[in-house]
Amino acid sequence: MRWLMPTIACVLAVPLSSGCAIDEGTALAADFEADWAGTANVASIHTTKNNTLPFSGTATGVLVLEEDTTDELVSERADALREYVARHDKVTGRITAAGITFTVVADKERTREVLALWRSLTADGRVMNGDIHDASRKGTDGRRSEVTAVDATGAMAVFKDMVSDGGRHRPLSDVSSSKVSTGRGVRPGLSVGTGADGTLPTEAIAAYEAVVTQHPVVSAGLHHDRASIVVAEGVDPVRARERARSAAPNLGAAVTVRSDSGA
Repeated sequence: MRWLMPTIACVLAVPLSSGCAIDEGTALAADFEADWAGTANVASIHTTKNNTLPFSGTATGVLVLEEDTTDELVSERADALREYVARHDKVTGRITAAGITFTVVADKERTREVLALWRSLTADGRVMNGDIHDASRKGTDGRRSEVTAVDATGAMAVFKDMVSDGGRHRPLSDVSSSKVSTGRGVRPGLSVGTGADGTLPTEAIAAYEAVVTQHPVVSAGLHHDRASIVVAEGVDPVRARERARSAAPNLGAAVTVRSDSGA
């Protein structure tokens, strides 16, 4: 029965700490809120909890910074959060500033990289908002980014910048996937993204550009293995489809083109 003693000690301990709580995720989230309460430039704190098993769990804490927080102070808060998650390995730390949310991990270089991308995205007038995720624990997905742009032209330009060297936005290392889309209800609409492993949608982009240079496009979804394009009513979808598939021969039937009229 000796092996039961640590568990019994946890149950009898009142109040319970996060390291000994039955709902550890709940306790970690509560600790995060308490630890960051009253921090300068933090407008609000959001937390989520994951109670996986008795005495086991994780939590995510998001610091939402005030709108007028300077770049320097955002960097300071990110560095402080980096040190916090280094001490609390079951907590994922995130920051929302100027419309961009990003994950902060214990690694200094990765924090430096994400801050550089945050700065360039917030300074880009084509970007409305975004979310940059990072794997905070082993066994979870790697880095992935999702950005919303003001229009289709901006979405394509921002995407190309984010996935190629020498663009306005320096690519992060070890990125799993990236996606840039126009906002809900924006017309023409566009969503362009890599595969889950970062594979570029090169042929899908070629198919889209072959069509959009000749015909008005209402919306399009571009992926590494397929492309879906909707052309304006009055455009011959068959001819537009021929152009698209000619530009993306390896995708073939995975390139679809239809009219906004439903044809």
